Amino acid sequence: MMANRLRTLLTMLGIIIGITSVVLLLAVGDSMKRFIAKELEQLGTNMLFVSPGGDRAQQQRMRTGAAPALTMADAAALNELPSLAGAAPVLQGGFNLAVGNENASKTVHGVSTAMFKIRGWKIDQGNVFSDADVRAAARMVVIGHKIADQFFYKTDPLGKYIRIENVSFQVVGVLYGEGKQVDGGDLADYVLVPITAAAANLVRLPFPGNVHYVVAQGKSGGNLQDAIQDINETLRDRHHIKYEQPDDFRIDNLASFAETAQKISAGLAALLGLIGAISLIVGGIGIMNIMLVSVTERTREIGIRMAIGAKPRDVLWQFLTEAVVICLVGGLFGIVLASGAAAAITATGKFDVFITLQAVVVACGFSSLVGVFFGFYPARRASRLLPVDCLRYE
Repeated sequence: MMANRLRTLLTMLGIIIGITSVVLLLAVGDSMKRFIAKELEQLGTNMLFVSPGGDRAQQQRMRTGAAPALTMADAAALNELPSLAGAAPVLQGGFNLAVGNENASKTVHGVSTAMFKIRGWKIDQGNVFSDADVRAAARMVVIGHKIADQFFYKTDPLGKYIRIENVSFQVVGVLYGEGKQVDGGDLADYVLVPITAAAANLVRLPFPGNVHYVVAQGKSGGNLQDAIQDINETLRDRHHIKYEQPDDFRIDNLASFAETAQKISAGLAALLGLIGAISLIVGGIGIMNIMLVSVTERTREIGIRMAIGAKPRDVLWQFLTEAVVICLVGGLFGIVLASGAAAAITATGKFDVFITLQAVVVACGFSSLVGVFFGFYPARRASRLLPVDCLRYE
C-alpha cells in the first residue's frame, strides 16, 4: 500500500466520499428529528383545537341559528371538564396597527387569561391583563418582541398606546421568546388583547358571544382520547345535536400531528442514510475493481509467496486485510470531512448539525463490512492462483 500510494489513495477516494455522505446525511437526519421534536414540544403535544365544523348540513344549521358555532359559554363548559387542564376561547382577525406615523397590518388575537397558562406563554416585560380586565373589556394589549421593536424602537413600550383600527389599546406587557406557533404565526409577532375587548371593538361575528375556536389542554399524564371524548359529548349536548346528526365542530389533536411529523422525519432520515449508503456501495465497487487489477499486477508476487511456503489462506488474509485497512482509513478521513461540513452548516446559524457517536460507529462498522464484502472476491481469486502459473506470468 505504501509502495503504491496513488493507487491506494484513488481506492480510498470512493470510500472517503461514501463515508462523508453517510455520516453527514445521518447527522442531518438526526438534527432534523431533534428540530421537529423541539418545535412540537414548544407547541405542546397535549393541545386540542376545537373549531366550528364544515359540511353543508352543519353550515345550514349554523345559518338557521340551531347551532351557533362555538361560544364563550362552550369554552366555559369545557373548562370545567375534569379531563382537561383548561380551555380558552379565541377571536382573531387581521387589523391595521398604528403608532404615530408607523403602521402595519397584523393578526390580532382576542384571548382570555387562561390562554397564557395553556400555551405556556411567558412575559418578558410588564404583566398580562387580569380576569377583571377581561370582564371589563379593558383596552389592553400584550405584544411580541418584533411588534415592540417595530413600533417602540429603543423605547420602553409599557404604558404606551397602539391604535388597532383607530381604537387605542394600552401596552401592558411584552411576550418572552419567539418561534412558530401552531397557527403559523411567530410568537414575537403576536398581538394579544382581552377577548371581550376584541368582541366589543374589533371582531364582528353573526352571533354575539361566538368565538373562532377554543384551545384546550389535556391534563398531564391523562389519556388525551378521554379528553376528546368528553369534549365531543359536552358540545353535542350543548348544541342539541341528535344521535344521527353529524358534529357541527371539529377537534384537532396536536399529538396526532406530532406523531405524523415524527414518522415523516424518521422516514426522511432513513432515506438520507440510504442515499449515503448507496454512495458507499459505489465506493466499495471501486475498491473491488482496483483490487482485482492489483491481483493481476501482483500475480508474480503471489506465486513467489506461495512457492516459499505461503498457504492460500495467507494470501486470502493479506488481500482482505488490505481492503479492510483501506476502508477504515478512508472512513476516518470521511468522518473528519463530515465533521468539517457539519461545523460549516452549523456556523451559518440556520440549522444545527452535530455528528453523533452513533453515526461514527455506524460509518466505521459499515466501512469495515464494505471492505470485507468487496475485498473478499479479489482476495479469494488471488488465493486460488496456482504457484506455477503465477511464476510463469509476465
